[in-house]
Amino acid sequence: MASLKRLLIGKPMETKRLKHEKLPKWKALAVFSSDALSSVAYATEEILLVLALLGTSVFFYSLPIAVAILVLLLLVTLSYRQIIYAFPSGGGAYVVARDHLGTKISLVAGAALMIDYILTVAVSISSGVAALTSAFPGLLPWKVELAVALVLLLMVLNLRGITESATVFAYPTYVFIGFVLVMIAVGGWQLWQEGWHGFTMHEHASTAHMFASGYSLFILLRAFSSGCSAMTGVEAISNGVPAFRPDSSKNAAITMGWMSALLGVMFLGITVLAAGFGVTPTEHQTVISQIGRHVFGNGLLFYLFQLATMVILVLAANTSFAGFPQLTSIMAKDGFLPRSLAARGDRLVFSNGIILLSVLAIALIIAFHAKTHSLIPLYAVGVFLSFTIGQSGLIKKLWNREEGRKFGVLLTVGTGAVVTGIVTLVTMIAKFTQGAWIVIVAIPLFVWMFIRIHEHYKKLGEQLRLDEREWQQREKLLKPKVIIPISGVSKVVAQSVQYARSISDDITALSIIFDEKAEQKLRQKWEKFYPDIPLEVIYSPYRTILSPLLEYITKAEKEADRAPVTVLLPQFIVKKWWHTFLHNQTAIILRFFLIMKKDVVIATLPYHLRE
Repeated sequence: MASLKRLLIGKPMETKRLKHEKLPKWKALAVFSSDALSSVAYATEEILLVLALLGTSVFFYSLPIAVAILVLLLLVTLSYRQIIYAFPSGGGAYVVARDHLGTKISLVAGAALMIDYILTVAVSISSGVAALTSAFPGLLPWKVELAVALVLLLMVLNLRGITESATVFAYPTYVFIGFVLVMIAVGGWQLWQEGWHGFTMHEHASTAHMFASGYSLFILLRAFSSGCSAMTGVEAISNGVPAFRPDSSKNAAITMGWMSALLGVMFLGITVLAAGFGVTPTEHQTVISQIGRHVFGNGLLFYLFQLATMVILVLAANTSFAGFPQLTSIMAKDGFLPRSLAARGDRLVFSNGIILLSVLAIALIIAFHAKTHSLIPLYAVGVFLSFTIGQSGLIKKLWNREEGRKFGVLLTVGTGAVVTGIVTLVTMIAKFTQGAWIVIVAIPLFVWMFIRIHEHYKKLGEQLRLDEREWQQREKLLKPKVIIPISGVSKVVAQSVQYARSISDDITALSIIFDEKAEQKLRQKWEKFYPDIPLEVIYSPYRTILSPLLEYITKAEKEADRAPVTVLLPQFIVKKWWHTFLHNQTAIILRFFLIMKKDVVIATLPYHLRE
């Protein structure tokens, strides 16, 4: 297994290399913007699918709807550039809400973002497979299997590290951008030469007529909210600011400007070409595929374009693989998710977050049979809810800042918050029966889960906290030690030391640290409570606990001649079974390896939690 892991993921990287795992702007654009840029492949189609409820005579309205979406994109971009500068630690709407709107609203934003990231993977991969099956219909029966395989491929690539995956993903992204820009330019020239022969405004579908009918107006709003899928992923850069090279905020803001400009040009260009050529959605061929066939013909260029579209749609999922682990690590550090999600793996990425995202996305793909149109209604609610919360928190921050208020910025951000709020409500209502209800139900369930996890960690901290008075009481009961692996000074360790004194006078505490700066702090606290017991600290540059522990114990076993070595393993026992999954199980693994050693005694001292 270890050899297979090394083959797939690569060799472990030292913690000190983390500062070198930062992205230049051109790579960051590919990593964090692939979701937003790839959405042009299906956003226009989503508008037309909704307008089709009123007939093809209203397809001309895709153009003003696209313009309205671009205005909203501009507002959101300006708002999120402010967030990037104000919150350089990343986290996007979750961190903004946590600092300025309160815990519960921040958890709603966190839940919305997590659901958004999971759906991004499912939608992007499903869209990529749809592009592939448009060119090769014979693959239709295998679309679910293809989608699952692509998710697993992305998971492995991301587990290899952010800079390595960024290099792999950058070039296909720019190939797609180049293809779309060429398609828009050539398609525009064709329209100029041939004339507009697509959708036009019909008399019975005039603006006055459309706005006079309540149902027609509702369909227009619904088409607008569906087209807003073009804006999914816009917030990703604000979530991943720490991944940029210094000056990270400035570079992230510049990259966001590039992304929005490219997104606006490509989305508007594709919508204009669809209207100009009279392209209508069909079951087995996407709108962008039909435009590509019209512009490039049925030759090699068309198939290369389809391949580039499929690749970018698949790689769009990588935005989530960059953002989801960052977000869950921040929430885990805040105590709202299992702490294992805050730990970096062998390649300095948040491996557990990457694996969790992959599992959840695969579950969605299988449940919805890799159908993009079934997944899209679930998509927009979380996206625009997080937009609204993030901008609302930013308004409060800008209003309360000491250096004065900039009313122009406040107006821009406020307008963006109101519009995204309206889009959220319209999406909830218009797509409720199509599947949006699942997200509306899921967000409160996620928040409930966050709160329960946080309550557990809070009660855990209260039960493990060691004060001087209690320590003194324990010292009075001490009897005439042993190797005690520790991670810090707590009640669990205090109980272990107490027991060790009763069986030996030769006691050594052993701690494996991943950050050399943590040693001094640990020693100070240890010497405060146990100045008479030596503390051995081993720095693990590859963030592994097991190997250094086993090496130290093996050495102690040899030095002890034939005398047994006792390894006392402190371990707390949780009250509820599901709490087990919220903690590392290092003691169990260590016991498994030590049981084979002849002269080593393994003793586990359990500390039972009351709650």
